[in-house]
Amino acid sequence: MMADLFSAHRARQQIDDGAWLLPGFALDQTALLLQSVEAIAVAAPFRIMVTPWGQPMSVAMTNCGPYGWTTDRSGYRYSDRDPASGKPWPPIPAVLRELAQRAAAQCGYEAFEPDACLVNLYVPGARMGAHQDRDEGNLTAPIVSLSLGLPAIFLWGGRRRDDKARRFRLEHGDVAVWGGPSRLTYHGVAPLAEGLHPATGAKRYNLTFRCAR
Repeated sequence: MMADLFSAHRARQQIDDGAWLLPGFALDQTALLLQSVEAIAVAAPFRIMVTPWGQPMSVAMTNCGPYGWTTDRSGYRYSDRDPASGKPWPPIPAVLRELAQRAAAQCGYEAFEPDACLVNLYVPGARMGAHQDRDEGNLTAPIVSLSLGLPAIFLWGGRRRDDKARRFRLEHGDVAVWGGPSRLTYHGVAPLAEGLHPATGAKRYNLTFRCAR
């Protein structure tokens, strides 16, 4: 198993056709990035959303950008307003947008213009089951995923939910990018282990940038 863990190989790593891990890509900006996350949470607080089947998610969520991803008993969807407040989602901070665009370009995805950023807050025990990001209107654009805080085990599967997943360790400042042939790969996050990070305490933030429209 250790051969699969990303911590054993900290150089840029291609994990699939069109999918890359960029270790430490955001390390020189993490203080500013965390300030941006805090500002987003003031405007649109984190909340536990409910799946269409009525199950509460273990990860707290919020959004920024013209569109935000939400879920409730009505289904999964993007909305141009925060359903909790009825107000537009806060804009994507420039430092976050620029980081996502640089990471996408590093992996060959030029002219990435995200219009949605889902911000996930993990605490120990929180997880994300295997899923595809397929609610977006533009599936030709990649997904850019930024990790801040406690390390997590990223599960990278295949085209079917039951395909065996490989495990990669994502650390503070790491970025993952996937698109093209890998755009609809099933992926998830193993339950977050207990721990304390100097920048975030007992928390992990994951920001995923998408093109919803």
